[in-house]
Amino acid sequence: ADLDKNCATKTAEYEVVKKTRAEETLAIAGTIKILNDDDALDLFKKALPSPSLLQVAHRGKEVRRLAMKALRGSPDNRLDFISLVLRGKKVSFDKVLAMVDEMVTLLGKEQVDDDEKKAYCEEKMDAAEDKKKVLDLDISDLE
Repeated sequence: ADLDKNCATKTAEYEVVKKTRAEETLAIAGTIKILNDDDALDLFKKALPSPSLLQVAHRGKEVRRLAMKALRGSPDNRLDFISLVLRGKKVSFDKVLAMVDEMVTLLGKEQVDDDEKKAYCEEKMDAAEDKKKVLDLDISDLE
């Protein structure tokens, strides 16, 4: 009788663990999808205009704690996936951290490209304005 009761209890506990693990796996998949999205890239660019100032020395529990603190009160419902992953104990968050690190590196490279493109555009705009002024002066001389 005790054996049957213990087996039933362990089976129920196992089902709960299995369900939780499935939810965590789904949350990680959702988080990875969100991180790969272009909207996430824009959000990271807005939130981290200068990725070189990031401190990447934290790992493990400290990262979880800081991430949970940052996610609290966010109006973006998609970040609930990330919160769920952070609360999960069985699934490693290392893959998501690696993706965030890669995204920060990518953002750094893109920021350099954007800065170069901005400088090029400003140079071309200045040249176009100068040319317009010369043409306006020529027109005024002809009148």
